[in-house]
Amino acid sequence: MNSPKIDSHVHILDPKQFPYAPGVWYEPIGAEQGTAADLTHLMQFHDVRHALLVQPNSGYGHDNRAMLSAIANGDGRFKGVAVIKNNASLGELQDLKAQGIVGIAMNAALLGVDFYADITPLLQRLGDLDMWAQMQVQHDQLVSLAPILEASGAKLMFDHCGRPNPAAGVTQKGFQALLKLAETGRASVKLSGFNKCSMQQYPWSDAKPFVNALLEAYTPRHLIWASDWPFLKAPARIDYGPLLTLLEQLVPDAAARHAIQWETPKRLFGF
Repeated sequence: MNSPKIDSHVHILDPKQFPYAPGVWYEPIGAEQGTAADLTHLMQFHDVRHALLVQPNSGYGHDNRAMLSAIANGDGRFKGVAVIKNNASLGELQDLKAQGIVGIAMNAALLGVDFYADITPLLQRLGDLDMWAQMQVQHDQLVSLAPILEASGAKLMFDHCGRPNPAAGVTQKGFQALLKLAETGRASVKLSGFNKCSMQQYPWSDAKPFVNALLEAYTPRHLIWASDWPFLKAPARIDYGPLLTLLEQLVPDAAARHAIQWETPKRLFGF
């Protein structure tokens, strides 16, 4: 029998029920789309009991309605990470938290580091509300952001292994900054998006040194697994089952894997 799992990074993209927002940077089509019903069927097949829905910049931007609807109608299966303006008020954050939002997504990999130069007040509000600041960075972007994040006192969550440059190895400055943030005790990292830190095809073997370094620095108590379904802008086909098989290879210890896929996200997100 499968062990119960939590998927800590999936997107709802349902343009038939929730049309895309005008002016978004990318409009997912075809197999890149995924409704709450699609996700629920997938989860049932793989014994994924809960999922953390992440608002995509693609398709919706600041329009969180599709995700909030999925949470409201999900019978407790879902919580979410929203996209908001950097100057969002405490009241806006409180309203989102009441609707099942546990954090705010910040995507420097897409929007650049300068876009988040003034987020100290937002980080303070997130800290006051015990919500997560979810960061997607790539290569060495974290070098300049780390001091702001560390000083904020907010809980920190990093997407896709920190998206290191696969050609630069574990010693690159951005990835070292990510490893150092483990010392705060309030940072966590998603073991996901291996294709984003690899120059190879599945099983993305050149990503393994990054995973090993994260396992040592963060331990399974601060690592979580995620699929990144429905795989927006993937350069090659990705399927859910092989991702689960890959984690068994990357984390062969069953107890550690159970923590990463169930115990740790259950604790961190309050499922």
